Amino acid sequence: MGSLQIFSVLFFSLFLAKCYYSKEEDFLQCLSKYSETNITQNIYTPGSPIYSSILEYAQKNPRWLNSSHPNFIASPKEESDIRPVILCSKKKGLQIKIKSGGHDYEGISYRSESPFVMLDLSNLNKIKIDLKEETIWVQTGATLGQLYYAIAKKSKVHAFPAGVCFSVGTGGIISGGGLGALMRKFGLAADNVVDAHVMDVNGKILDRKMNEDLFWAIRGGGGASFGVILAWKLKLVRIPEKLTVFTIRRELEGNLTLLRKWENIAHQLPEDLFVRAFVQKGVFSEGNATKNHVGFYFQGQYIGPVDELIPLLNQYFPEFNLERKDCFKENITADAEKECFEVPWIRSVLYFSWRNPNDSLEVLLEKSIPTHKNYNKGTSDFVKTPIPESGWEMIEKLFREEERPQMVFEPFGGKMYEISESEIPFPHRKGNLYTIQYFVSWDNNSESISSQKIGWIRKLYKEMEPYVAKSPRTAYLNYRDFGLGTNEEDYSYSKAKIWGEKYFKGNFERLAKVKSKVDLKNFFRSEQSVTPYQLSY
Repeated sequence: MGSLQIFSVLFFSLFLAKCYYSKEEDFLQCLSKYSETNITQNIYTPGSPIYSSILEYAQKNPRWLNSSHPNFIASPKEESDIRPVILCSKKKGLQIKIKSGGHDYEGISYRSESPFVMLDLSNLNKIKIDLKEETIWVQTGATLGQLYYAIAKKSKVHAFPAGVCFSVGTGGIISGGGLGALMRKFGLAADNVVDAHVMDVNGKILDRKMNEDLFWAIRGGGGASFGVILAWKLKLVRIPEKLTVFTIRRELEGNLTLLRKWENIAHQLPEDLFVRAFVQKGVFSEGNATKNHVGFYFQGQYIGPVDELIPLLNQYFPEFNLERKDCFKENITADAEKECFEVPWIRSVLYFSWRNPNDSLEVLLEKSIPTHKNYNKGTSDFVKTPIPESGWEMIEKLFREEERPQMVFEPFGGKMYEISESEIPFPHRKGNLYTIQYFVSWDNNSESISSQKIGWIRKLYKEMEPYVAKSPRTAYLNYRDFGLGTNEEDYSYSKAKIWGEKYFKGNFERLAKVKSKVDLKNFFRSEQSVTPYQLSY
């Protein structure tokens, strides 16, 4: 390479660096202009010492760890600090990606093809409980673990019905609906929201009284399409001091009748009884079954003591053979055919997160970065009629082809059937027996391995088509899947409707109309954001 060429390369590199730092300085200066505090102390660039650790903690699914990174990470400590981030991002042509817990299945809270700011809400985690009113205000950077911990510290007879993974952020799970072990008794998390604070595209804070349509949209319609949800006001629910949790394990071969019985009656059980099913490999250890055996297990919760549960199980599932003495055993092995515990609600939370119910409650507050990288892909379906035997045979056959496959079946009925499809954007109510989550995980994130795993789950999803809800084939927003469709460059409503009605059915049109009122220019956008009604650029 000649001296002139070397000089040209150096000059071009310096030019790009100057442009980058100029844009960085422009954004920081803009923030200072609009901020009443020194917000720039909580703005991080790729050169900042803690930038990488914040990003790594945010990416609960590390598949995209080496893909597009934010130009800036904003980690505000006060809600008022978010306004300058919105206004300056608009001014400087940056998108905003809102990260509460970082569990989005497609990573849209921390990646983008366009220059963007990741708005990290994790510092906004204040919780205020009013037991007299039986409500709780929680900022959306708090995790479910922090929320549950705070409730348990205040009361032994109150709970909140939300998800079972306690590291999930309250901002994302509630705005997407919020399935959980208490839903048959109390409904979704989103069904139990009584107010909210939302910052709109102009930096104005709105509550329920100021915009009832927006309040409807963010309870199950995905909050990040409409603004930044700052805090939820939630309705606490009353529970007894003791609940009973249990697990029943079986091999699939020879026990399909029991699984099909569950399909037919799980939605009809008393609303205090929640029994979900898992199908996967490795239900039993090598001593009890070969590694390639496909098994299943039921994980259940009864909102009451064991003495009330046992008669119910004898009536509906005598095959479980669960006895009172099983609930007070010590030193149960991890793959025992049955196990049972009578515990306070907060310890049922630990149990449903695959923890020992006697573990310290402080684990609910953990915020460490996992040392083991678990790459994964998920998607979902809703089921209205039981799967025939041929369907289960297909599932077992495909599971034998994959190393770590899993399907999770969660029953509806009870309160879920009492709420109309249009009460909130989440439309999957009466008529749905249960929801399915398909899941596959792997350790090596090479392109060939990832493609193979994603190809497998796509194949399973395709083969399941005859057995699940149709017209449209439906899905759960919190198990987001770009395979259902994504927005195109023009963000047209007609194209977005193709994937949008899979999540929201007829509610998608109303969501799009709300979007037109609060964010007509479509600033808050992503591959699967709600688009303004009839928008065309």
